Amino acid sequence: MKTRENLLPATVLVLTMIPALALAGNCGSGDAKATQASVEAPAAGAKAILPLAEEAGFTTLVAAVKAAGLEEALAGDGPFTVFAPTDEAFAKLPEGTVESLLANPEALKKVLLYHVVSGSVMAADVVKLEGAETLNGARVAIDARDGVKINGSNVIKADVRAANGVIHVIDTVLIPENL
Repeated sequence: MKTRENLLPATVLVLTMIPALALAGNCGSGDAKATQASVEAPAAGAKAILPLAEEAGFTTLVAAVKAAGLEEALAGDGPFTVFAPTDEAFAKLPEGTVESLLANPEALKKVLLYHVVSGSVMAADVVKLEGAETLNGARVAIDARDGVKINGSNVIKADVRAANGVIHVIDTVLIPENL
C-alpha cells in the first residue's frame, strides 16, 4: 500500500521540475525569455532533468512526475527550467494534499507544469525578471529583492545544470490558483 511517506519524495521531485519549465515560457510585460545562446552548455555526460533529480534525492517530485505521466516530456531535448520543490516542501503541504494530487493525474500535471518554464533560465537571468509563464499557462511572480522568490517560495539552490535545462531548488510547492 502506498503511503504519504513513500510517495512524498517522488511528488516533490515532479513538482519541483514544473516551476523551472514554466519560467522558461513566453513572458509578458516586464518579463524576459531566455535563449539557448545565453546559457552555458552542460558538462559532457550531463544527465537530463529527471534522472538528475532522481539521483539528487527528490523522491516525491520524481514519484509525482511518474504518476502524472510526464517522464518523457521532461526527458525531451528542452531546454527547460524547473523550480524543484524539496521533499520537505511537499511535507509542508496540508494533510492529504499529496495523496489527493496523486489520485488526480490531471490536477497533478497542472501543479507540476506550474513549476516548469520553457528555456534555460539561469540565476543571473532570473533576478532580472518580474514573472514568467509556466508550461501550464499560468504565470509565476519572481521577486529578487531579498534573495530570489518564486510566488513567495525561496530559491535555496540555483543553477543545477542538466543536459536538457536547469533546476532551481525551492522550499515550497507552488500551487496554481486555478486548482
